[in-house]
Amino acid sequence: MMSNNHPIVEQANKLAGRLVEWRRHLHEHPELSFQEFGTSRFVADVLKEIDGIEVETGVGLETGVLGTLTSGDGPVIALRADMDALPITEENRTVYSSRTEGVMHACGHDAHTSILLGAASLLSDQFKKGELKGTVKFIFQPAEESTDTNGLSGSPYMVRAGGYDQAEAALALHVCPWLPVGKVQISDGYSMANVDVFEVKIHGSGGHGAYPELGTDPIWMLGPVMQALYGITARRVSALDAAVISIGQIHAGTASNIIPTEAVIQGTIRSYTPEIRDFLASELKKALSIVEHLGGSFSLSIQRGEPALKNQPAVNEWITDAIAQTYPGMGIIRRPFGLGGEDFGYVTEKIPGSMFFLGCAPMEGGQRDLHTPIFDLDEACLPIGTAILAQTAGTFLKKKQKVQIDRNMEVEMLGT
Repeated sequence: MMSNNHPIVEQANKLAGRLVEWRRHLHEHPELSFQEFGTSRFVADVLKEIDGIEVETGVGLETGVLGTLTSGDGPVIALRADMDALPITEENRTVYSSRTEGVMHACGHDAHTSILLGAASLLSDQFKKGELKGTVKFIFQPAEESTDTNGLSGSPYMVRAGGYDQAEAALALHVCPWLPVGKVQISDGYSMANVDVFEVKIHGSGGHGAYPELGTDPIWMLGPVMQALYGITARRVSALDAAVISIGQIHAGTASNIIPTEAVIQGTIRSYTPEIRDFLASELKKALSIVEHLGGSFSLSIQRGEPALKNQPAVNEWITDAIAQTYPGMGIIRRPFGLGGEDFGYVTEKIPGSMFFLGCAPMEGGQRDLHTPIFDLDEACLPIGTAILAQTAGTFLKKKQKVQIDRNMEVEMLGT
């Protein structure tokens, strides 16, 4: 990767010390979903130090934070970072290891938050110099990793609260431990999955373990049910369509000599398109109907989670344009991110948006995967992410502003 000494890159590099300081503070003090009280206070305090940014707290949820930088009229773009950590005990031994037992920033949200704070600082300087006109909304979102009793994570709450109102586009990034610093991964269209959770209860009459012929056995029924469930994606869905059904839990029985009356299966359904999402739910019901031919019955509940992340190609063009200007030698990998979930999908359902993955793999110690106790990153990625976010936002504002100026000129010419 090579830089052409672009001003944004130089400014981001000068900010690198603060980016590391912010990230390490957040890493040492992780907070779970819906509990990001210290994190949101920290974010709000940093934003208040940046010239020109109006800060709102309690947006959508008690811990949601929104910073707004505006010159008045003009185009509007939203930049988003998530802030919550995971219920994982950190195994790394660093000076910035988590100080909270059982809680860890194992998905890089500490980095996302720090990078967005850095982008806010860089864009503030450009607004002060009069280089940019329009509005940038900096959205610091709680609760990406979990849902509440309503089955909702943080993103839909911030959407409903108006955090993205007036925004013509939205942008986010995610650190990527399978790519080294200096590479990014970008994908057009569906790039992360619809996330649905299902629970099946198979009912039988149960009975004494010595006399199975006198009753119906839900554990015995599990055999053909499991084959039918796993066969859905293997034989009922095209290999060209992204689709996964995985079973994560099976519960049944209380003693070795008692045939239970009920067996419970819990799992996840992943897909990209709305059509395949609906098809998998329908096929799940059909597969379970085998229970009725074996003398049992079943009940099925499906909880729909976040929608698939759908990246807008036009927004990706702004990102790649910004990368070409700031890091012309950067490697760009073009492929979907997989069937993991990302609640930024709630945003891309409403307005054009995109998320890109930022290479962060440490140079030593092997791969540190997301959601593991050894996750860590090379902090050299922080100024890179900051520069790309800021440059992309600037690219958007300038292009949209030019389009508006051209339209105004056309109207004036027609008027003459």
